[in-house]
Amino acid sequence: MNYVAAQWVRWHPRGHLVLAGSEDSTVWMWNADKSKTICTGSDDATLRIWNPRSGENIHVVRGHSFHTEGLTCLTITSDSGLALTGSKDSSVHIVNITTGKVVSSLNAHSDSVECIGLAISSPWAATGGMDKKLIVWDLQHSLPRCTCDHEDGVTCLSWLATSRFLATGCVDGKVRLWDSLSGDCVRTFSGHSDAIQSLAVSSNGEFLVSVSIDGTARVFEIADFR
Repeated sequence: MNYVAAQWVRWHPRGHLVLAGSEDSTVWMWNADKSKTICTGSDDATLRIWNPRSGENIHVVRGHSFHTEGLTCLTITSDSGLALTGSKDSSVHIVNITTGKVVSSLNAHSDSVECIGLAISSPWAATGGMDKKLIVWDLQHSLPRCTCDHEDGVTCLSWLATSRFLATGCVDGKVRLWDSLSGDCVRTFSGHSDAIQSLAVSSNGEFLVSVSIDGTARVFEIADFR
């Protein structure tokens, strides 16, 4: 048996389902009997929507209204109605999962979009890119609320539970906390010596964990920003 590296692993938000994407362009799934659809994004510049029970490809989203280069990030709204995708081509698109149609586009980045996150308590999204920007969007109007400038490319982000604050990880090895209302940087955490790869918030909202290419994970206290 040949083994290839997994690129990502996700829990389905509404059931005991685990999805994993692999370097060989396959998606693996375990305990999928409660899932209705799966969305996958690829370096071939497509978003595919699947029926997990039959393995049928329901929709393939591609073409002039979609991305022209590979997808780099993907997130789905809590009601499973919309998928937001980011790409190397600097664009962000919003797709209706039921119809497979692009319903809106978010255009403000000038380089690859590396991460997308949805706010829990408001109709906002945040995107980070290699153009050194974090952009907070009003999804009801598809317009940016604020733009937060960094010293280097933004590789990952995480909203801090239901608060107005969010965290970004950067190529410069720093983790920053931002106020999504004002666009101000309210805290900078240092310690890593290389790019941040991922961020996660503890269930009680008191700690933020960062993982870096430098081979370390660090835990920061964020209780003041819940």
